[in-house]
Amino acid sequence: MDSQSTLNKYGVIGAGSFGIAIANLLAENGEVLLYTRTEEQTNEINKTHRSKDYALNERIRATNDFKEIAEECFLIFPIVPSDSFVEMLEEFAPYLKPSHILIHGTKGLYTPKKISKEVELKKNEVFTMSELIKIKTGVVRIGCLAGPNLASELSENQPAATVIASEFNEVIELGQKALRSSRFQVYGSNELLGVELAGVLKNYVAIASGMLTGLGYGENARALLITRGMAELIYVAKALGASEKAFLGLAGIGDLIATCNSPKSRNYSVGLMLAEGKKLDEIVASIGEVAEGIKTLQIVRALQKYGYKAPLAEILYKIVFEDLPIKKGIDFLMRFTIEKDADYIV
Repeated sequence: MDSQSTLNKYGVIGAGSFGIAIANLLAENGEVLLYTRTEEQTNEINKTHRSKDYALNERIRATNDFKEIAEECFLIFPIVPSDSFVEMLEEFAPYLKPSHILIHGTKGLYTPKKISKEVELKKNEVFTMSELIKIKTGVVRIGCLAGPNLASELSENQPAATVIASEFNEVIELGQKALRSSRFQVYGSNELLGVELAGVLKNYVAIASGMLTGLGYGENARALLITRGMAELIYVAKALGASEKAFLGLAGIGDLIATCNSPKSRNYSVGLMLAEGKKLDEIVASIGEVAEGIKTLQIVRALQKYGYKAPLAEILYKIVFEDLPIKKGIDFLMRFTIEKDADYIV
């Protein structure tokens, strides 16, 4: 692979709504190869330049061949659900080289263990997507995308911004060059773990925010939830080895605000439907998959032996998995006593 000849050809793995949104942004600055799982979907995209309800830039070409993407693209953006991430990497790994750069856009955590009420997790049993890339492939230069990036708004060409985090400045710079446009700003951060955890952990706070709406609470209560939710996420992240820095920026509070206030957020919608009396199985059937916030909630609870303060995670777990009445649980959280504001900053 000649990195110079492929510098303006970008790969995207995953043709979901966010993958398509990122592919369209990349196509403003170069050619894009978009990986889809089936030949049928590949042919349909290449014929119509559409995928479901989304129009695709003419500079995007679909393929269902991992080898083709690895050979033609130097900079690749994996954007698939966390449950499919390991399988994707195992299929892709034989074609990847240390010269590739991977910047993923998957907001999730992975554990090989089956989660149940009785299970306790150790830190080394939970992996970010960046850690999975290191374990499963020979790629060294890794980054992640995180921020308030609702796919539907990106596809409507609305202005937005994201953060690319990496231990390597080169990854940040190349990612910025590939994605930045007049409508999409791209910030950089070397806080890879913090940015990645910020993008993941906020999902269960968004579930609680949807519940507030379903129960008829107002914006004062939502502001309280978001503020104390961010404090809880910082405690969890510190216990897992990250600092609070990433949580105070676009990938942290910025993403948290967007996700907790938008009916377009899958996690917010799950909370809203739970408050309306629907069961989790029914919700999963209606949206086609479990929201990342549900899985993250289970993992955060299973890691609590590390001593962080996570009352929101504990109450949400009881609501979702132990039939605690939603109003009783949310009322408890609204009355939960905190003596000191911004207590996560020492």
